[in-house]
Amino acid sequence: MTKIEKDWKQELTPEQYRVLREHGTERPGSSPLNDEKRDGQFFCAGCGEALFDSATKYESGSGWPSFYAPKDGAVASSADTSLGMRRDEVHCAKCGGHLGHVFPDGPRPTGLRYCMNGAALKFTPK
Repeated sequence: MTKIEKDWKQELTPEQYRVLREHGTERPGSSPLNDEKRDGQFFCAGCGEALFDSATKYESGSGWPSFYAPKDGAVASSADTSLGMRRDEVHCAKCGGHLGHVFPDGPRPTGLRYCMNGAALKFTPK
């Protein structure tokens, strides 16, 4: 997906732009999606790609919406050493928008915690 930065700035809120395009992180506990418990899907706020099903969402206690698995092929990851340590950054496979990070301390069946910024997501109930 190819868009110029001007288009991203027009289509996203300032917070969405900061997170998705500038690799920002929202304050823990600030997203209303932390408390979202309905059945549905979580989509990329940048391009609308389906990323996570609500069945994979769980309460991690981290302060960010957390999932144990993305939809097949929906996300990609890369090494992030910006804080002087290695973390695995997660981004939308379609538009490249920064979503958050994945950690190896999640629940079964994957053992992974996809710790996502709520500003990078949109939720649609079933």
